[in-house]
Amino acid sequence: MGESPVGSVDRALLILQEISRHSRGVTLDELSTRLGLPKSSLHRLLGALKHRGFAAQPEPSGPYFLGSEMLATAFRFYDTMDLRTLVHPLLLRLSDKFEETLHMATLDGGEVVYLDKVEAVRSITMTSVVGGRNAAHCTGVGKALLAWTYPTDEAIKAWAERYGPLASRTRNTITSPAKLAAHLAQVRQRGYATDLEENETGVRCVAVPVFMGKTVPVAALSLTALKDRMPPARTEELGYALREAVTEV
Repeated sequence: MGESPVGSVDRALLILQEISRHSRGVTLDELSTRLGLPKSSLHRLLGALKHRGFAAQPEPSGPYFLGSEMLATAFRFYDTMDLRTLVHPLLLRLSDKFEETLHMATLDGGEVVYLDKVEAVRSITMTSVVGGRNAAHCTGVGKALLAWTYPTDEAIKAWAERYGPLASRTRNTITSPAKLAAHLAQVRQRGYATDLEENETGVRCVAVPVFMGKTVPVAALSLTALKDRMPPARTEELGYALREAVTEV
């Protein structure tokens, strides 16, 4: 990761990270031991963090906790975040790197809604448009969202019962809730989803969830190509590449 350009800021961030690991608080002595920092330096930095509300010490000489302003700042960011603006540069870089079309979508009941799309120079004709919808069970983005939003076989079957029956778009579409649940268990295991001509004949894609620090994905990204440009070996390569790329967001 390299050396931080501003040491004092870096130490303050390390302090916040360490405090966040201790739900019952952490003492000055413990912070000094864990971070390898002198108590005098720690005390000054903690004083600044307390002043801005990013750290709290309810009792004098007692343990430190994350402050209310730390949580308020995070929630304000999530409440006002423009997901498309945040992720669009990544879609552009990935489309340029792999010369394929990228999508971002979110889950809405039994469907996905496309929030963004970056078409490659060698674009292909697809049903996806920004603001448009497709069935979740047969799209890469949909399966990436379903796999982690409903992380058990029982949850997937309950989702299918609520939003089913699962329509067949091509001869490859999974229409059985039990088979879909088993398939999504494999998706969770490898970390990315695939659409192997399940939504449109001749079109394949790989997709990954985007969590943004939450326990369920807020969106999913996919890379889409004609089947001739996505044989099994490249499908796996792109799946892992996407999985690594989303760590940026």
